Amino acid sequence: MVAKKPETVAKALGLRPDFVWGVSTSAYQVEGAVKEDGRGPSIWDIRCRLQGGVWNGATGDVACDHYHRWPEDVALMREIGVGAYRFSLAWPRLQPRGRGAVNQPGLDFYDRLIDGLLEAGIEPWVCLYHWDLPQALDDLGGWTNRDCAGWFADYAVVAAKRYGDRVKHWATFNEFSVFTMFGYAIDWAAPGVTDRSAHMKAIHHVNLAHGLGVDVVRDHVAGASIGAIHNRQIVRPEGGLEENVAAAELLSAHWNLVFVDPQHLGYYPAIVINDMEPHVRAGDMARICRPTDWIGLNHYGPIYAKADPATTWGYGWGAPPESANHPEVGWPIFPEVFRDELLELTRRYKMPIFVTENGCGGGKGSDEPDGAGEVKDTHRIAYFREYIKAMRDAAAAGADIRGYFVWSLLDNFEWGSGYGPRFGLLHVDFGTQKRTLKNSGKWYRDLIAGRHKGE
Repeated sequence: MVAKKPETVAKALGLRPDFVWGVSTSAYQVEGAVKEDGRGPSIWDIRCRLQGGVWNGATGDVACDHYHRWPEDVALMREIGVGAYRFSLAWPRLQPRGRGAVNQPGLDFYDRLIDGLLEAGIEPWVCLYHWDLPQALDDLGGWTNRDCAGWFADYAVVAAKRYGDRVKHWATFNEFSVFTMFGYAIDWAAPGVTDRSAHMKAIHHVNLAHGLGVDVVRDHVAGASIGAIHNRQIVRPEGGLEENVAAAELLSAHWNLVFVDPQHLGYYPAIVINDMEPHVRAGDMARICRPTDWIGLNHYGPIYAKADPATTWGYGWGAPPESANHPEVGWPIFPEVFRDELLELTRRYKMPIFVTENGCGGGKGSDEPDGAGEVKDTHRIAYFREYIKAMRDAAAAGADIRGYFVWSLLDNFEWGSGYGPRFGLLHVDFGTQKRTLKNSGKWYRDLIAGRHKGE
Protein backbone atom coordinates (compact mmCIF):
# COMPACT_ATOMS: atom_id res chain seq x y z
CA MET A 1 0.00 0.00 0.00
CA VAL A 2 1.39 3.41 -0.97
CA ALA A 3 1.55 5.89 1.91
CA LYS A 4 -0.53 9.01 1.53
CA LYS A 5 1.00 12.46 1.52
CA PRO A 6 1.09 14.10 4.99
CA GLU A 7 -1.35 16.84 3.99
CA THR A 8 -3.80 14.21 2.70
CA VAL A 9 -3.51 12.27 5.96
CA ALA A 10 -4.12 15.40 8.03
CA LYS A 11 -7.17 16.36 5.97
CA ALA A 12 -8.65 12.88 6.39
CA LEU A 13 -8.28 13.28 10.16
CA GLY A 14 -9.82 16.75 10.20
CA LEU A 15 -6.47 18.40 11.04
CA ARG A 16 -4.42 21.15 9.43
CA PRO A 17 -2.62 20.31 6.15
CA ASP A 18 0.71 21.19 7.79
CA PHE A 19 0.03 19.14 10.95
CA VAL A 20 3.24 17.79 12.52
CA TRP A 21 3.55 14.20 13.79
CA GLY A 22 6.54 13.76 16.07
CA VAL A 23 8.19 12.08 19.03
CA SER A 24 9.86 13.53 22.12
CA THR A 25 12.73 12.70 24.48
CA SER A 26 14.96 14.63 26.89
CA ALA A 27 18.71 14.67 27.33
CA TYR A 28 19.11 13.18 30.80
CA GLN A 29 16.50 10.53 30.18
CA VAL A 30 18.09 9.07 27.05
CA GLU A 31 21.65 10.23 26.41
CA GLY A 32 23.77 8.54 29.06
CA ALA A 33 27.50 9.31 28.70
CA VAL A 34 27.30 11.51 31.79
CA LYS A 35 31.06 11.54 32.34
CA GLU A 36 32.18 11.57 28.71
CA ASP A 37 33.64 14.31 26.54
CA GLY A 38 33.76 16.99 29.20
CA ARG A 39 30.14 16.94 30.39
CA GLY A 40 29.73 18.36 33.89
CA PRO A 41 27.43 16.96 36.61
CA SER A 42 23.79 18.02 36.77
CA ILE A 43 21.46 18.17 39.75
CA TRP A 44 19.98 14.85 38.61
CA ASP A 45 23.36 13.14 38.65
CA ILE A 46 23.71 14.24 42.26
CA ARG A 47 20.17 13.23 43.20
CA CYS A 48 20.58 9.78 41.72
CA ARG A 49 23.91 9.17 43.44
CA LEU A 50 23.62 10.94 46.77
CA GLN A 51 20.09 11.99 47.61
CA GLY A 52 18.13 8.81 46.96
CA GLY A 53 14.53 9.11 45.93
CA VAL A 54 15.00 7.20 42.68
CA TRP A 55 13.36 3.80 42.38
CA ASN A 56 15.74 0.86 42.65
CA GLY A 57 18.80 3.14 42.81
CA ALA A 58 18.60 3.90 39.09
CA THR A 59 20.69 6.60 37.42
CA GLY A 60 20.89 8.21 34.00
CA ASP A 61 24.54 7.22 33.62
CA VAL A 62 23.81 5.05 30.57
CA ALA A 63 20.04 5.42 30.07
CA CYS A 64 19.37 4.58 26.39
CA ASP A 65 22.94 5.37 25.30
CA HIS A 66 21.46 7.81 22.78
CA TYR A 67 24.75 9.73 22.89
CA HIS A 68 26.39 6.88 21.00
CA ARG A 69 23.38 5.26 19.33
CA TRP A 70 21.69 8.32 17.89
CA PRO A 71 22.23 7.21 14.25
CA GLU A 72 20.22 4.04 14.93
CA ASP A 73 17.54 6.05 16.72
CA VAL A 74 17.28 8.53 13.84
CA ALA A 75 16.92 5.63 11.40
CA LEU A 76 14.12 4.21 13.55
CA MET A 77 12.37 7.59 13.62
CA ARG A 78 12.56 7.63 9.86
CA GLU A 79 11.07 4.13 9.77
CA ILE A 80 8.16 5.32 11.92
CA GLY A 81 7.75 8.26 9.59
CA VAL A 82 7.74 11.17 12.03
CA GLY A 83 8.23 14.65 10.71
CA ALA A 84 9.84 16.10 13.84
CA TYR A 85 11.95 15.08 16.84
CA ARG A 86 11.71 17.14 20.01
CA PHE A 87 14.76 16.73 22.23
CA SER A 88 16.55 18.81 24.82
CA LEU A 89 20.09 20.10 24.97
CA ALA A 90 22.02 19.15 28.10
CA TRP A 91 23.16 22.42 29.63
CA PRO A 92 26.01 20.69 31.53
CA ARG A 93 27.18 19.11 28.27
CA LEU A 94 27.46 22.51 26.60
CA GLN A 95 28.68 24.43 29.67
CA PRO A 96 29.99 22.00 32.29
CA ARG A 97 29.86 24.62 35.04
CA GLY A 98 26.73 26.30 33.74
CA ARG A 99 28.47 29.53 32.76
CA GLY A 100 31.68 30.69 31.20
CA ALA A 101 33.64 28.26 29.07
CA VAL A 102 31.82 26.08 26.54
CA ASN A 103 32.59 22.43 25.91
CA GLN A 104 33.48 21.78 22.28
CA PRO A 105 32.76 18.01 22.25
CA GLY A 106 29.30 18.73 23.64
CA LEU A 107 28.62 21.29 20.93
CA ASP A 108 29.84 18.81 18.33
CA PHE A 109 27.49 16.06 19.54
CA TYR A 110 24.37 18.11 18.87
CA ASP A 111 25.81 19.19 15.51
CA ARG A 112 25.98 15.55 14.52
CA LEU A 113 22.49 14.81 15.79
CA ILE A 114 20.92 17.84 14.11
CA ASP A 115 22.66 17.17 10.81
CA GLY A 116 21.62 13.51 10.96
CA LEU A 117 17.99 14.46 11.56
CA LEU A 118 17.95 16.90 8.66
CA GLU A 119 19.53 14.34 6.36
CA ALA A 120 16.74 11.92 7.35
CA GLY A 121 14.06 14.53 6.58
CA ILE A 122 13.16 15.01 10.26
CA GLU A 123 12.79 18.51 11.68
CA PRO A 124 14.80 19.11 14.89
CA TRP A 125 12.82 20.78 17.68
CA VAL A 126 15.15 21.93 20.44
CA CYS A 127 14.16 22.47 24.07
CA LEU A 128 16.77 24.46 25.96
CA TYR A 129 15.95 23.14 29.45
CA HIS A 130 14.52 19.81 30.54
CA TRP A 131 15.41 19.78 34.24
CA ASP A 132 19.18 19.06 34.18
CA LEU A 133 20.55 22.23 35.81
CA PRO A 134 24.35 22.16 36.09
CA GLN A 135 25.24 21.26 39.67
CA ALA A 136 27.75 24.12 39.80
CA LEU A 137 24.85 26.57 39.46
CA ASP A 138 22.78 24.78 42.09
CA ASP A 139 25.74 25.24 44.44
CA LEU A 140 25.13 28.97 43.96
CA GLY A 141 21.43 28.68 44.75
CA GLY A 142 20.16 27.41 41.41
CA TRP A 143 16.72 28.74 40.49
CA THR A 144 16.35 30.42 43.89
CA ASN A 145 19.12 32.80 42.80
CA ARG A 146 17.87 35.59 40.52
CA ASP A 147 21.19 35.48 38.66
CA CYS A 148 20.21 32.07 37.32
CA ALA A 149 17.94 33.77 34.78
CA GLY A 150 20.94 35.58 33.36
CA TRP A 151 23.04 32.42 33.33
CA PHE A 152 20.28 30.72 31.38
CA ALA A 153 20.20 33.59 28.88
CA ASP A 154 23.96 33.28 28.34
CA TYR A 155 23.58 29.54 27.76
CA ALA A 156 20.73 30.23 25.31
CA VAL A 157 23.05 32.53 23.35
CA VAL A 158 25.57 29.69 23.00
CA ALA A 159 22.90 27.30 21.73
CA ALA A 160 21.11 29.73 19.44
CA LYS A 161 24.28 30.97 17.77
CA ARG A 162 25.57 27.43 17.25
CA TYR A 163 22.42 25.70 15.98
CA GLY A 164 20.17 28.50 14.77
CA ASP A 165 21.27 28.12 11.16
CA ARG A 166 19.61 24.66 11.11
CA VAL A 167 17.14 24.60 14.01
CA LYS A 168 14.09 26.83 13.62
CA HIS A 169 11.75 25.41 16.29
CA TRP A 170 12.78 26.29 19.85
CA ALA A 171 11.24 25.82 23.28
CA THR A 172 12.67 27.59 26.30
CA PHE A 173 11.60 25.14 29.05
CA ASN A 174 9.79 21.85 29.50
CA GLU A 175 7.15 21.56 32.22
CA PHE A 176 7.96 24.56 34.39
CA SER A 177 5.50 23.56 37.10
CA VAL A 178 6.84 20.05 37.54
CA PHE A 179 10.50 20.83 38.15
CA THR A 180 9.79 23.88 40.32
CA MET A 181 7.10 22.23 42.45
CA PHE A 182 8.80 18.87 42.83
CA GLY A 183 12.24 20.43 43.21
CA TYR A 184 11.41 23.25 45.64
CA ALA A 185 8.12 22.42 47.40
CA ILE A 186 7.63 18.64 47.30
CA ASP A 187 10.74 16.47 47.48
CA TRP A 188 10.07 14.33 44.43
CA ALA A 189 12.82 15.68 42.19
CA ALA A 190 16.17 17.44 42.17
CA PRO A 191 17.33 19.51 43.98
CA GLY A 192 15.01 18.25 46.74
CA VAL A 193 14.15 21.49 48.57
CA THR A 194 10.90 21.94 50.49
CA ASP A 195 10.40 25.62 51.25
CA ARG A 196 7.64 28.06 50.31
CA SER A 197 9.90 31.02 49.67
CA ALA A 198 12.30 28.92 47.60
CA HIS A 199 9.38 27.64 45.53
CA MET A 200 8.13 31.16 44.80
CA LYS A 201 11.63 32.41 43.97
CA ALA A 202 12.17 29.51 41.60
CA ILE A 203 8.86 30.18 39.83
CA HIS A 204 9.65 33.85 39.29
CA HIS A 205 13.28 33.38 38.27
CA VAL A 206 12.37 30.63 35.80
CA ASN A 207 9.73 32.94 34.33
CA LEU A 208 12.37 35.64 33.94
CA ALA A 209 14.69 33.10 32.31
CA HIS A 210 11.96 32.17 29.86
CA GLY A 211 11.47 35.78 28.81
CA LEU A 212 15.18 36.32 28.38
CA GLY A 213 15.46 33.08 26.43
CA VAL A 214 12.69 34.11 24.04
CA ASP A 215 14.52 37.35 23.29
CA VAL A 216 17.84 35.55 22.80
CA VAL A 217 16.43 33.10 20.29
CA ARG A 218 14.52 35.84 18.49
CA ASP A 219 17.70 37.92 18.21
CA HIS A 220 19.99 35.11 17.03
CA VAL A 221 17.83 32.77 14.93
CA ALA A 222 16.39 34.07 11.68
CA GLY A 223 12.88 32.77 11.13
CA ALA A 224 12.66 31.17 14.57
CA SER A 225 9.41 29.63 15.81
CA ILE A 226 9.52 29.98 19.60
CA GLY A 227 7.36 28.54 22.34
CA ALA A 228 7.40 26.97 25.78
CA ILE A 229 6.11 23.64 27.00
CA HIS A 230 3.57 23.51 29.81
CA ASN A 231 2.07 20.61 31.69
CA ARG A 232 -1.59 21.34 32.29
CA GLN A 233 -4.16 19.06 33.88
CA ILE A 234 -7.44 19.93 35.54
CA VAL A 235 -7.15 19.58 39.34
CA ARG A 236 -10.12 18.06 41.15
CA PRO A 237 -10.72 17.70 44.90
CA GLU A 238 -10.35 14.09 45.95
CA GLY A 239 -13.76 12.50 46.34
CA GLY A 240 -15.40 15.82 45.52
CA LEU A 241 -15.10 16.64 49.23
CA GLU A 242 -15.47 20.22 50.46
CA GLU A 243 -12.39 19.92 52.70
CA ASN A 244 -10.26 19.31 49.62
CA VAL A 245 -11.55 22.21 47.50
CA ALA A 246 -9.11 24.87 48.76
CA ALA A 247 -6.19 22.48 48.31
CA ALA A 248 -7.28 21.79 44.73
CA GLU A 249 -7.58 25.51 43.95
CA LEU A 250 -4.07 26.32 45.18
CA LEU A 251 -2.52 23.25 43.56
CA SER A 252 -4.24 24.17 40.29
CA ALA A 253 -2.77 27.68 40.43
CA HIS A 254 0.74 26.36 41.09
CA TRP A 255 0.36 23.66 38.44
CA ASN A 256 -1.63 25.33 35.67
CA LEU A 257 -1.37 29.13 35.94
CA VAL A 258 1.79 30.56 37.51
CA PHE A 259 3.79 30.18 34.31
CA VAL A 260 1.33 30.40 31.42
CA ASP A 261 -0.54 33.43 32.79
CA PRO A 262 2.48 35.72 33.31
CA GLN A 263 4.08 34.57 30.07
CA HIS A 264 0.98 35.27 27.97
CA LEU A 265 -1.24 37.61 30.00
CA GLY A 266 1.41 39.53 31.91
CA TYR A 267 0.32 38.85 35.48
CA TYR A 268 0.24 36.21 38.21
CA PRO A 269 -3.11 34.74 39.30
CA ALA A 270 -4.68 36.49 42.28
CA ILE A 271 -4.53 33.42 44.53
CA VAL A 272 -0.69 33.54 44.59
CA ILE A 273 0.02 37.25 44.32
CA ASN A 274 0.78 37.82 48.02
CA ASP A 275 3.38 35.04 47.89
CA MET A 276 4.91 36.29 44.65
CA GLU A 277 5.08 40.04 45.29
CA PRO A 278 8.24 39.99 47.48
CA HIS A 279 10.19 38.57 44.53
CA VAL A 280 8.86 40.78 41.73
CA ARG A 281 10.78 43.90 40.75
CA ALA A 282 9.78 46.79 38.52
CA GLY A 283 9.80 45.77 34.88
CA ASP A 284 9.83 42.03 35.59
CA MET A 285 6.42 41.25 34.14
CA ALA A 286 7.31 42.94 30.86
CA ARG A 287 10.51 40.89 30.74
CA ILE A 288 8.48 37.70 31.25
CA CYS A 289 5.59 38.42 28.87
CA ARG A 290 7.43 38.20 25.56
CA PRO A 291 5.81 37.42 22.20
CA THR A 292 5.96 33.72 21.29
CA ASP A 293 4.61 31.71 18.39
CA TRP A 294 2.95 28.73 20.06
CA ILE A 295 2.17 26.94 23.32
CA GLY A 296 3.34 23.39 23.93
CA LEU A 297 0.98 21.19 25.94
CA ASN A 298 2.07 18.09 27.85
CA HIS A 299 -0.98 16.24 29.07
CA TYR A 300 -1.77 12.80 30.50
CA GLY A 301 -4.81 13.02 32.76
CA PRO A 302 -6.45 14.94 35.63
CA ILE A 303 -4.92 15.43 39.06
CA TYR A 304 -6.75 14.80 42.33
CA ALA A 305 -5.85 16.97 45.30
CA LYS A 306 -6.43 16.56 49.00
CA ALA A 307 -5.80 18.73 52.03
CA ASP A 308 -2.58 17.73 53.79
CA PRO A 309 -1.36 20.14 56.50
CA ALA A 310 1.94 18.25 56.78
CA THR A 311 3.06 19.42 53.31
CA THR A 312 4.73 22.68 52.31
CA TRP A 313 1.56 24.26 50.92
CA GLY A 314 -1.12 22.20 52.62
CA TYR A 315 -2.03 20.18 49.53
CA GLY A 316 -1.17 16.64 48.59
CA TRP A 317 -1.79 14.29 45.72
CA GLY A 318 -5.10 12.52 46.11
CA ALA A 319 -6.38 9.30 44.60
CA PRO A 320 -8.54 9.10 41.47
CA PRO A 321 -11.94 7.44 41.70
CA GLU A 322 -11.69 3.68 42.00
CA SER A 323 -13.70 3.37 38.82
CA ALA A 324 -11.20 5.39 36.77
CA ASN A 325 -9.57 3.58 33.90
CA HIS A 326 -5.82 4.13 34.17
CA PRO A 327 -2.55 2.54 33.01
CA GLU A 328 -0.22 0.75 35.35
CA VAL A 329 1.73 3.88 36.24
CA GLY A 330 -1.34 5.13 38.07
CA TRP A 331 -2.95 8.13 36.41
CA PRO A 332 -6.50 8.11 35.09
CA ILE A 333 -7.37 8.07 31.41
CA PHE A 334 -9.99 10.71 30.67
CA PRO A 335 -9.78 11.73 27.00
CA GLU A 336 -12.54 14.29 27.44
CA VAL A 337 -10.29 16.16 29.89
CA PHE A 338 -7.61 16.32 27.17
CA ARG A 339 -10.18 17.69 24.70
CA ASP A 340 -11.39 20.28 27.19
CA GLU A 341 -7.83 21.38 28.04
CA LEU A 342 -7.04 21.99 24.37
CA LEU A 343 -10.18 24.11 24.08
CA GLU A 344 -9.43 26.01 27.29
CA LEU A 345 -5.89 26.82 26.13
CA THR A 346 -7.32 28.18 22.89
CA ARG A 347 -9.96 30.23 24.71
CA ARG A 348 -7.68 31.66 27.40
CA TYR A 349 -4.47 32.37 25.47
CA LYS A 350 -5.54 32.44 21.81
CA MET A 351 -2.34 30.78 20.66
CA PRO A 352 -1.51 27.91 18.29
CA ILE A 353 -0.98 24.66 20.21
CA PHE A 354 1.41 21.78 19.74
CA VAL A 355 0.79 18.70 21.86
CA THR A 356 4.42 18.21 22.83
CA GLU A 357 3.90 15.19 25.10
CA ASN A 358 1.17 12.61 25.32
CA GLY A 359 1.52 8.91 25.95
CA CYS A 360 0.95 5.94 28.16
CA GLY A 361 3.21 4.10 30.59
CA GLY A 362 3.33 0.40 31.13
CA GLY A 363 5.26 -2.35 32.80
CA LYS A 364 4.87 -5.71 34.50
CA GLY A 365 5.24 -7.56 31.22
CA SER A 366 2.93 -5.46 29.04
CA ASP A 367 5.92 -3.76 27.45
CA GLU A 368 8.22 -6.76 27.11
CA PRO A 369 8.91 -8.81 23.96
CA ASP A 370 7.15 -12.16 23.80
CA GLY A 371 8.75 -15.40 22.64
CA ALA A 372 8.58 -14.23 19.04
CA GLY A 373 10.16 -10.87 19.90
CA GLU A 374 6.90 -8.92 19.50
CA VAL A 375 5.87 -6.24 22.01
CA LYS A 376 2.07 -6.37 22.16
CA ASP A 377 1.37 -3.16 24.06
CA THR A 378 -2.33 -3.07 23.30
CA HIS A 379 -3.03 -0.77 26.25
CA ARG A 380 -0.94 1.97 24.65
CA ILE A 381 -2.69 1.64 21.30
CA ALA A 382 -6.04 1.94 23.08
CA TYR A 383 -4.76 5.07 24.84
CA PHE A 384 -3.63 6.64 21.56
CA ARG A 385 -6.97 5.88 19.93
CA GLU A 386 -8.89 7.63 22.68
CA TYR A 387 -6.60 10.63 23.03
CA ILE A 388 -6.05 11.29 19.34
CA LYS A 389 -9.81 11.14 18.82
CA ALA A 390 -10.21 13.67 21.65
CA MET A 391 -7.61 15.90 19.97
CA ARG A 392 -9.49 15.69 16.69
CA ASP A 393 -12.74 16.56 18.49
CA ALA A 394 -11.04 19.62 20.00
CA ALA A 395 -9.78 20.68 16.58
CA ALA A 396 -13.28 20.30 15.15
CA ALA A 397 -14.58 22.49 17.97
CA GLY A 398 -12.12 25.28 17.17
CA ALA A 399 -8.84 24.50 18.96
CA ASP A 400 -5.84 25.57 16.86
CA ILE A 401 -3.80 22.37 17.14
CA ARG A 402 -0.77 22.11 14.87
CA GLY A 403 1.09 18.99 15.95
CA TYR A 404 1.23 15.92 18.17
CA PHE A 405 4.40 14.48 19.71
CA VAL A 406 4.33 11.09 21.41
CA TRP A 407 6.09 10.63 24.72
CA SER A 408 8.28 8.86 24.13
CA LEU A 409 10.41 7.59 21.28
CA LEU A 410 12.27 5.27 23.65
CA ASP A 411 11.71 3.52 26.94
CA ASN A 412 13.94 5.65 29.15
CA PHE A 413 14.93 6.87 32.60
CA GLU A 414 11.69 8.13 34.11
CA TRP A 415 13.15 10.35 36.84
CA GLY A 416 12.12 9.19 40.32
CA SER A 417 10.49 6.07 38.85
CA GLY A 418 13.79 4.93 37.38
CA TYR A 419 13.40 2.29 34.69
CA GLY A 420 10.09 0.91 36.01
CA PRO A 421 7.44 2.50 33.77
CA ARG A 422 8.00 2.27 30.02
CA PHE A 423 6.58 4.92 27.70
CA GLY A 424 8.43 4.23 24.47
CA LEU A 425 7.28 3.38 20.98
CA LEU A 426 10.58 1.51 20.99
CA HIS A 427 11.32 -1.12 23.62
CA VAL A 428 14.83 -0.79 25.02
CA ASP A 429 16.64 -3.73 26.59
CA PHE A 430 18.70 -1.76 29.09
CA GLY A 431 21.22 -4.58 29.37
CA THR A 432 22.00 -4.88 25.66
CA GLN A 433 20.51 -1.55 24.40
CA LYS A 434 18.65 -3.47 21.70
CA ARG A 435 15.72 -1.50 20.28
CA THR A 436 12.45 -3.21 19.27
CA LEU A 437 9.58 -1.40 17.61
CA LYS A 438 6.47 -2.07 19.70
CA ASN A 439 3.06 -2.66 18.19
CA SER A 440 2.15 0.87 19.28
CA GLY A 441 5.06 2.17 17.21
CA LYS A 442 3.76 0.25 14.22
CA TRP A 443 0.28 1.65 14.86
CA TYR A 444 1.67 5.21 14.98
CA ARG A 445 3.68 4.56 11.81
CA ASP A 446 0.54 3.43 10.03
CA LEU A 447 -1.43 6.43 11.29
CA ILE A 448 1.17 8.84 9.94
CA ALA A 449 1.27 6.96 6.63
CA GLY A 450 -2.51 7.22 6.28
CA ARG A 451 -3.22 3.52 6.57
CA HIS A 452 -5.89 4.15 9.21
CA LYS A 453 -7.60 7.10 10.91
CA GLY A 454 -6.67 6.23 14.47
CA GLU A 455 -9.33 3.58 14.95
